[in-house]
Amino acid sequence: LRMNWGSPGIGEHTPSTAKTLDLRLPDSSPPHPGFTDTFNMDIKKPRVIPGSRAAFFGYTVQQHDISGKKWLVIGAPLETNGHQKTGDVYKCPVTQGNCTKLNLGRVTLSNVSERKDNMRLGLSLATNPKACSPLWSHECGSSYYTTGMCSRVNSNFRFSKTVAPALQRCQTYMDIIIVLDGSNSIYPWVEVQHFLINILKKFYIGPGQIQVGVVQYGEDVVHEFHLNDYRSVKDVVEAASHIEQRGGTETRTAFGIEFARSEAFQKGGRKGSHDSPDLEEVIQQSERDNVTRYAVAVLGYYNRRGINPEAFLNEIKYITALKDIVDALGDRIFSLEGTNKNETSFGLEMSQTGFSSHVVEDGILLGAVGAYDWNGAVLKETSGGKVIPLRESYLKEFPEELKNHGAYLGYTVTSVVSSRQGRVYVAGAPRFNHTGKVILFTMHDNRSLTIHQALQGEQIGSYYGSEITSVDVDGDGVTDVLLVGAPMYFSEGGERGRVYIYNLRQNRFVYDGTLKDSHSYQNARFGSSIASVQDLNQDSYNDVVVGAPLEDNHRGVIYIFHGFQGNILKTPKQRIAASELAPGLQYFGCSIHGQLDLDEDGLVDLAVGALGNAVILWSRPVVQINASLHFEPSKINIFHRDCKRSGRDATCLAAFLCFTPVLLAPHYQTSTVGIRYNATMDERRYTPRAHLDEGGDRYTNRAALLSSSQEHCERINFHVLDTADYVKPVTFSVEYSLEDPDYGPMLDDGWPTTLRVSVPFWNGCNEDEHCVPDLLLDARSDLPTAMEYCQRVLRKPAQDCSAYTLSFDTTVFIIESTRRRVAVEALLENKGENAYSTVLNISQSANLQFASLIQKDDSDSSIECVNEEKRLHKKVCNVSYPFFRAKAKVAFRLDFEFSKSVFLHHMEIQLTAGSDSDEEESTKEDNMALLRLHLKYEADVLFTRSSSLSHYEVKPNSSLERYHGIGPPFNCVFKIQNLGLFPIHGVMMKFTVPIATRGGNRLLLLQGFLADQANTSCNIWGNSTEYRHAPTEEDLSRAPQLNHSNADVVSINCNVRLAPNQEISFHLLGNLWLRSLKALKYKLMRITVHAALQRQFHSPFIFREEDPSRQITFEISKQEDSQIPIWIIVGSSLGGLLLLALLVLALWKLGFFKSAKRRREPGLDPTPKVLE
Repeated sequence: LRMNWGSPGIGEHTPSTAKTLDLRLPDSSPPHPGFTDTFNMDIKKPRVIPGSRAAFFGYTVQQHDISGKKWLVIGAPLETNGHQKTGDVYKCPVTQGNCTKLNLGRVTLSNVSERKDNMRLGLSLATNPKACSPLWSHECGSSYYTTGMCSRVNSNFRFSKTVAPALQRCQTYMDIIIVLDGSNSIYPWVEVQHFLINILKKFYIGPGQIQVGVVQYGEDVVHEFHLNDYRSVKDVVEAASHIEQRGGTETRTAFGIEFARSEAFQKGGRKGSHDSPDLEEVIQQSERDNVTRYAVAVLGYYNRRGINPEAFLNEIKYITALKDIVDALGDRIFSLEGTNKNETSFGLEMSQTGFSSHVVEDGILLGAVGAYDWNGAVLKETSGGKVIPLRESYLKEFPEELKNHGAYLGYTVTSVVSSRQGRVYVAGAPRFNHTGKVILFTMHDNRSLTIHQALQGEQIGSYYGSEITSVDVDGDGVTDVLLVGAPMYFSEGGERGRVYIYNLRQNRFVYDGTLKDSHSYQNARFGSSIASVQDLNQDSYNDVVVGAPLEDNHRGVIYIFHGFQGNILKTPKQRIAASELAPGLQYFGCSIHGQLDLDEDGLVDLAVGALGNAVILWSRPVVQINASLHFEPSKINIFHRDCKRSGRDATCLAAFLCFTPVLLAPHYQTSTVGIRYNATMDERRYTPRAHLDEGGDRYTNRAALLSSSQEHCERINFHVLDTADYVKPVTFSVEYSLEDPDYGPMLDDGWPTTLRVSVPFWNGCNEDEHCVPDLLLDARSDLPTAMEYCQRVLRKPAQDCSAYTLSFDTTVFIIESTRRRVAVEALLENKGENAYSTVLNISQSANLQFASLIQKDDSDSSIECVNEEKRLHKKVCNVSYPFFRAKAKVAFRLDFEFSKSVFLHHMEIQLTAGSDSDEEESTKEDNMALLRLHLKYEADVLFTRSSSLSHYEVKPNSSLERYHGIGPPFNCVFKIQNLGLFPIHGVMMKFTVPIATRGGNRLLLLQGFLADQANTSCNIWGNSTEYRHAPTEEDLSRAPQLNHSNADVVSINCNVRLAPNQEISFHLLGNLWLRSLKALKYKLMRITVHAALQRQFHSPFIFREEDPSRQITFEISKQEDSQIPIWIIVGSSLGGLLLLALLVLALWKLGFFKSAKRRREPGLDPTPKVLE
């Protein structure tokens, strides 16, 4: 069920929302998210003033001061007076006692036919005080015009004046004199009486409408009754029914009309009724005086003058047609006000003036939401009269084409003050273009407006502009902030509402975000009421209270926002829910007012309306507690043990903790404040370095009673035992709060309630206790220079090593192939005073990884490094923490490993020493040691070779067909393996292959060259094909070794790139050229293929042996052709036979051919043996 405060019968043109409350069943809502619940508005002891829920007691509230006595004025717009639901206003004492109804609903306007039922008195209140009835209506003919009215009361709450600027005289405001011809020419008289009574019943007779008088003429003219004799239709009809016909032989019509004009309008007539002495002149003067006449003839007139009765029938067919004339007369007289020849529209007839109100210096602004076809208007009532702007004044911001939207301008009105334009009025139109609009304007006496600025809503149906409040935050008389409510703003599935902030900048209001509410509530209607209130928290800045009457299951909530430095803080400082105040409260926050100190304690209090209740929330005084802490002695001297604690020498001290309360309210300057405080030492350390003398713990809890503006100090004794950390001071933390926060003053929530003070250790330096160290850092690496490498590793004399170093373009250091890390020897020395928190920062280039730090001596100083995973190439080390003593030294060695993933031509190691002590700038130059070394890496390679052919013998009968007409094939393989840690590049492999003699005879035929690494690039130099096929005679017996020095060669250069543990093989494929090898003259010939590794000039690699090389040699031998004579062959054969015969003869002579069995027979055993 939705309750609308609109006019009955107007339908869709009925304002709602900000002046409307939703009475739907409550829905479930999540618990509030925990906004600040406890600042200085007391929720423990509210005063709840009950009233009629049916009358909506509490819909509006206003604080009021009469001669120092405070009252709360409460509107009840549905209150009944007799049988009418007029609404009314109550005055209620602020402390105790019952409320009294002011009975303003009984106030009437004279000379107006008013209709007071449902006029909603109390719908808006102003501080003069004034109560408005925007739905107050009056009768105009058959219509009820809801123009609205306001009632003003005096200082004693007695009615003093009615304000109704939109009230206009009805079109039915007229004096009517009916002139009856009572002569004998009129017959029958009873029909005249019926006609008269019928027409009188059609008239709207009453105050402010029609007055009727009757004059009858014949020979004489008489008054039947005067204009002001009767005030109702009933009385006039009753009097007319007793009028008798006067008769007479003469019919003096002109005299009767002149009598009515000149005399009848003077007796009880009102301004505007005139007539004239004779008929013609009377008619002219009647025309001139705007007197409308109706002449009614009867049949007797026609008969006496011999006129054809048909002419009468053409005019009036029947005497009963007089009723039609009466109806037409009514239509003519009672046309709807505002209707003219051009258009039909409403002006101020349905204006509902007083829907909103705002008091200004020279009068009062009244919102008229129903004016001008419900586009709305703002009227102004002053002591000098009223100002009603014309419809055309609004066309700039409310164009004619949108007139049917019902903008409801005047739904709320207020004003702002700027330094340049002075007082500027503000009005909201929540239905404009469905999104809402707010205009800022100046009103002129000529009924025109100057619109300075318009603010536009952003969401359809949000009712943007239904609530507007201006705030002078700093109280300088100039508006700082304009707040615009959109209570039906839809977000997160419900009508949460929104309040927009506009700051005044250069006389224009600029959008600055929105106020924050409770995000977890839906359908809260946040912004249904917005009140600028006097300073609640006593910080000299005015504040704002926003109502959300549907929040918390329609129980209602208000939010308090504090002002600060010309703005409103967007986060609420206090959230007050109705459920925390009293059971049964509903729609709490529908109205808010806070301008007065109601309980005489110097603090502004809040009045909040709810359904059937009004609630007063009392402000509590705000106290700021200033705390201070000092120590005696002021520093901890660990070298001076002046007391014993727990049987051990200790350094004893005293802390003096002082509190001074400052109550911001003047009335509370003699009050006392009870507090409780906690004091803790070294709260962030696991093991405290200081202990309280009382109990030996680090913590104490005490109570204290403070007097306003007076310092109160307490002594806390503590001691310090031995500690390893006497650089960082000992912290002393204090937390304090009110002992009873539910009563008495409240701590200022913006004021600190904690105190943290540190007591330092004495640093042992000069009298000024200012330590000035002088750090010195020196470092060197163990890498050999090129000269050292040449002498130690290559074992070359100094002269040769000098030339060796000149082969490099700069000073270089050599990384030997077996080296995996580099060591840095460093010395840190403090030549000055103590250096506190000394730190050694170590950084290295990306090709190094920190391995270790080893301290080399047994001094008292130490170095400890901290692991930082995110900073791989940096290391932070603490040196002799907490301080590096004066004249102390510490030697250490740093080890770095070479990275396997990052390879650079240089390495960099930077050591930097620093401390928290202030070292002079002139001595800081030697605080850093930078080692930036250009590197050359000794390549660790395995260089091998192999060949499929090493020796070949050329025979005279060697056939070329076996080798396809070329010669035997060969495959030479040269392999390089990277055995080191670093990738090799900048190295070239150079091959030289002898392929022909200097005489042009081919020795070898190259068939191909292959490298088994895809990204290897090679260049081939020399001619390998253009040699003649037919060999020539050439004697090579004197040049048995053929190589690049005495033969034509082919050169092959290849760039070599090898990752660690990677290898590459080069394959040289070809054939011996047999034709030449058979034709050339030699016995043994060696052909040598040469391969050498060479470093390029800018290569980062060197070789221990200079240009290491490998060779493959083909040994080729050749047999000579010879013919042996026959006689030598025959002689040799015969000689061989003769020699054989002589040898056989000699052996026979020696008995070689005799049997061995016969020589053994004499000694044999005659008995044979059988082997089984």
